[in-house]
Amino acid sequence: MCIRHNKWFSYLWVACFVFVVGCGDANESGNSIAETTTGNQELEVEDTSNQEDEDLATNEENNVDNNTETDTSEAIEEESLENENMEEHTVENNDEPVNEPDETTNETNNSEPENEVLEEVEDLEELEELEELSVHFIDVGQADATLFQFTHEGEEFAVLFDTGNWNRNDTVNYLHDQDISSLDVMIGSHPHADHIGQMDKILDEFDVGEVWMSGDETSSQTFERVLDAIESSDVAYEEPRAGDVFGIDPLTIEVFNPETLTGDVHEGSLTAKFTFGEVSFLLTGDAETQTEQAMITRDHDLSADVLQLGHHGSDTSTSSEFLSAVSPTIAIVSAGAGNQYGHPHDSVVERIQEAGVDLYGTHVNGTIVIETDGENIDTLTSEDGTISPSSTDSGSSNTEEKVEEETETKENEEHEESSEPATDASCIDINSATIDELQEIIHIGPARAEEMLDLRPFSSVDDMTRINGIAAKTLEDIKSEGNACIGG
Repeated sequence: MCIRHNKWFSYLWVACFVFVVGCGDANESGNSIAETTTGNQELEVEDTSNQEDEDLATNEENNVDNNTETDTSEAIEEESLENENMEEHTVENNDEPVNEPDETTNETNNSEPENEVLEEVEDLEELEELEELSVHFIDVGQADATLFQFTHEGEEFAVLFDTGNWNRNDTVNYLHDQDISSLDVMIGSHPHADHIGQMDKILDEFDVGEVWMSGDETSSQTFERVLDAIESSDVAYEEPRAGDVFGIDPLTIEVFNPETLTGDVHEGSLTAKFTFGEVSFLLTGDAETQTEQAMITRDHDLSADVLQLGHHGSDTSTSSEFLSAVSPTIAIVSAGAGNQYGHPHDSVVERIQEAGVDLYGTHVNGTIVIETDGENIDTLTSEDGTISPSSTDSGSSNTEEKVEEETETKENEEHEESSEPATDASCIDINSATIDELQEIIHIGPARAEEMLDLRPFSSVDDMTRINGIAAKTLEDIKSEGNACIGG
């Protein structure tokens, strides 16, 4: 009775314990509940002693605890693994959205400024290579001669537009003074002697790459001498036409005239725009208003920063329409002081001033040099002075053609008269003349004058062939000019 009571009491106690433990662990593991239920069924079947019952209860309790701990441990391990996986995943995700974009951003931020700096440096180097263009409107009296001079990538370039008058040596001397040994291009706007006058001398003394001329012809001896010099020098010869574009990097030359030849040498004047960076120069030779209008009609881009006035500032040129199309900030007139044509004419000077354009003239300012880096412009003059409307106007355009014809006739007559060397007191004694006086002789520049001083005395004018570069043809020119003599 007592044993049975104890047995059932043990069963009841175990059942209660299992129920309590089972309720507590039910939410943690279904397996623990199933095992506990199996244990109860075994307790009902087996009929053992109280000790065995207590042992069984103890074992069941231990099993429950062990199972619970095992399940809990497994759950903790699984949770730990999940946490580790989550941590690893989080790190990977952090590496991707945080570190990698940061690195990309840093690379981008670092690389872009570096590229910008490199581009700026490259641009600066290009500007340094470009250097400056110097345009020399040379004071050659009542004539034209304009020198374009620049250096690019360590190489020197020079272009000469018109060459001064036939009876002077000033253009040749100026080129020597600028230490120029060669010209890439020499251009004669038209075949009048005040524009191509020293071409033959320059071909004789300098290395010239190309000669450009309009293609018009005259009967003057100056023109004939130039043709002979071109032929004997084997220089490349061109006759550009409107629309032609030439490049001497970084200088661009656009030809606007002539389109065709009409037989009028002024109408056929070579007109070209020289562009260096953003700065441009327009030279028209002796082009007159009808030619200016033709260039406007052909829709050329005539705009330029610097305009050399056509026909030395004559009122035959630089019409209001043409001046408006060019819209320059600077105008240059090449004319001789007190010239018989009265250049520049009052009407042209007034037109320039009314347009607000700065006007310079070789007859007042001497040689005018304009320097530019392709963006900025500096104007340098040999002499100070202002051009006013009444300062030089004493002639009329109605008489210019007649005067030019008379000048050409005089030129031919003087060439004929000087076929024999002069021996009067006005000639230059090559054995006693100063270095400056020697340079007044045709084909004698500073270098040759110095050589003459070293080679003195000369036995005759023919003995000048001892001078470097003085060959038979050059000597013939010297003798024809009649300036050189012995004991004069």
